[in-house]
Amino acid sequence: MNADGTGAVTLRRGLPPGTERRAAELYWEAFGRKLGSALGPTDKAVPFLAAHLNPDRAVCALRAGRLLGLVGYQHEGRALTSGRARDVLRAYGTRSGLWRLALLALFTRTPKPGQLVMDGIAVEAAARGRGIGGLLLEEIADLAAERGCREVRLDVIDTNPRAQALYERHGFTAVRTEHTPYLRALMGFGAVTTMRRTLTRPRRSATR
Repeated sequence: MNADGTGAVTLRRGLPPGTERRAAELYWEAFGRKLGSALGPTDKAVPFLAAHLNPDRAVCALRAGRLLGLVGYQHEGRALTSGRARDVLRAYGTRSGLWRLALLALFTRTPKPGQLVMDGIAVEAAARGRGIGGLLLEEIADLAAERGCREVRLDVIDTNPRAQALYERHGFTAVRTEHTPYLRALMGFGAVTTMRRTLTRPRRSATR
């Protein structure tokens, strides 16, 4: 596939070495509004995320070696973002770090047996609308099926209808919406919808 007519987009399981900063920038671009109160400002959040990634918990889209997008996931106790409480306190200080930890706890999602939980999908602005998000979703579904999972689960906030529409086009169904009006003033959204996709056999394998 060509994202812009100048080169093929390839998929890779795992972050290529040296792309951690780029991955953190893409992740923050996609989720900075949602996570700004917990990890902002940008000049602190991006280095923090880059330093606390599990490279083996991502599927990436690349063109000519450049990271265009990625999707993170949780499985078997590991997620894409891996900062622990002590890491947050060290980076942000004790006073600021404690309430940031309380906010981050609101986003914690633990997979149930047979589930893979998506840990966010991000595509660079210039490459959006070219099918890269769909490629990543299909690859993460294949990966989950290969690992014996029965479904993929994700959460989407009410201020991101474009993402929800993308998920629906790729087989995800809304199963529950949790209204969180108390978070609207603080984080900019007032509801979180859980979506699931039941899995079949994997289609193919990406480069590992």
